[in-house]
Amino acid sequence: MRIDIITLFPEMFEPVLNESIIGRAQKSGALQINCHQLRDYAFDKHRRVDDTPYGGGMGMLMKAEPIALCFEDICRQTGTKPYFVYMSPQGKTLNQKRIKELSQIENICILCGHYEGVDQRLLDAFIDEEISIGDYVLTGGEIPAMVFADALSRMVPGVLSNNECFMEESHFNGFLEYPQYTKPSVWRNMEVPEVLMSGHHANVEKWRREKSYENTLKKRPDLLEQEHE
Repeated sequence: MRIDIITLFPEMFEPVLNESIIGRAQKSGALQINCHQLRDYAFDKHRRVDDTPYGGGMGMLMKAEPIALCFEDICRQTGTKPYFVYMSPQGKTLNQKRIKELSQIENICILCGHYEGVDQRLLDAFIDEEISIGDYVLTGGEIPAMVFADALSRMVPGVLSNNECFMEESHFNGFLEYPQYTKPSVWRNMEVPEVLMSGHHANVEKWRREKSYENTLKKRPDLLEQEHE
């Protein structure tokens, strides 16, 4: 998978997406992430990518043409039109189901908004989908883009050690994950459930399924309601 990110602050992504699991995946070739400085596509000597909104109002809007030029340059680089996502509080809230769907796309481009948003004409002409990471507003789209890129990257074959790493995690199959424990077997008078040390794989799996359901019922009953809709 190739992920392109259009941003005013490409340096913000380096310590997040170039380290640990995602960083190793890029080095192995399982994943390619490219950050593009939007100001490189501005026209004037000040490299401005924003201007005042028509009709008045507070703040500045990101101009359409620099974004369009940057995206078109990415299209030339990839030889195709990536699926273009705009990180926006007006978008649908991201969930694991949508991550699974989008992970099947080979090329995805992410636009990080700033200021008071983006010229609507650019959104109408270029954007395939607006995505939000929650019903709140941040100072820019970089952090949401990191969240999206990280969640997406984990689903790409070759990024994690094997598919079971994410298939048993919370939200993958509509349920929260079961409780997990590590050594020592007794910590501050609290013991690891005996079944997990029994060596009986069928009983362990049965316990995990039951606890997964109980965990979901306790913490996120809305997920169970969604399963039955």
